[in-house]
Amino acid sequence: MTAGLKFNETLYPGVEVSYSCDEILYQEKTEHQDLVLFTNPVFGKVLMLDGVTQVTTKDEFIYHEMMSHVPILAHGSAKTVLIVGGGDCGLAEEVLKHPTVERLVQVEIDASVVDFSKEHFGDFNEGVLDDARFELVIADGMKFAAETDRRFDVVIVDSTDPHGPGEVLFSEEFYRNVHRMLTPGGVLVTQNGVPFLQKDELVTSIERFSRIFKDAAAYIAAIPTYFGGHMTLGWASDNPDLRRQAASLLEERFKAAGFETQYYTPDVHAAAFALPKFILDAVEEGRAKA
Repeated sequence: MTAGLKFNETLYPGVEVSYSCDEILYQEKTEHQDLVLFTNPVFGKVLMLDGVTQVTTKDEFIYHEMMSHVPILAHGSAKTVLIVGGGDCGLAEEVLKHPTVERLVQVEIDASVVDFSKEHFGDFNEGVLDDARFELVIADGMKFAAETDRRFDVVIVDSTDPHGPGEVLFSEEFYRNVHRMLTPGGVLVTQNGVPFLQKDELVTSIERFSRIFKDAAAYIAAIPTYFGGHMTLGWASDNPDLRRQAASLLEERFKAAGFETQYYTPDVHAAAFALPKFILDAVEEGRAKA
């Protein structure tokens, strides 16, 4: 019986976001986290891990398009991509739209997240697991980064917030291992929260990026699910030119890739690095602390 049932997210002290639930589709306490998937009349299917919203079927395209297409099209010739996390495989679907990508490795700590995503998120991850370029590794992302001898042009960290099993993916040690994994001129992109409510998360990440990479920055996207205004996506590379690509060049690359999007455009890509002053101040604060 789900009539009147609500799921509340209390990620931010002093703020509670409540979702009405039409139907619980899946619920499990896994080895690593509490998982629930339910339907909501506005956001469609909603996935929560440990009480924090991860993805919804109605607006997932914004997050997944901006996490994938920005670094890949900025790079221009990315052949090898690593995703750390991203168990719903929506990000993998977007990465695999790029014909230049020859190999995509996804490292996910919790096999059960991938298993249920195959069943419940087929509307945005269909075909991923059958793509010959896709390799799924069930492992701890921190351990994989520390031990692998593989190299990648783009690394995307699609993690939970820095709590629980996702906390180590915000550590300086992890970022140093990512730097080692990147090919020369490669780029790292991370999930870095909503700075209006999570400023310290962004400042700390930029501080750690700045100690390791030549260019530490962030870009933004407006994602309805992630309450509190613009979401920031962390950016780190040893090639500062990558985040300054002209919209005209991005347009050429986007047309050559030959797929359609719902949020991403080359103009949005270029503009995403123009930060509101309070977010820019947080980035500068992080750089100054390095």
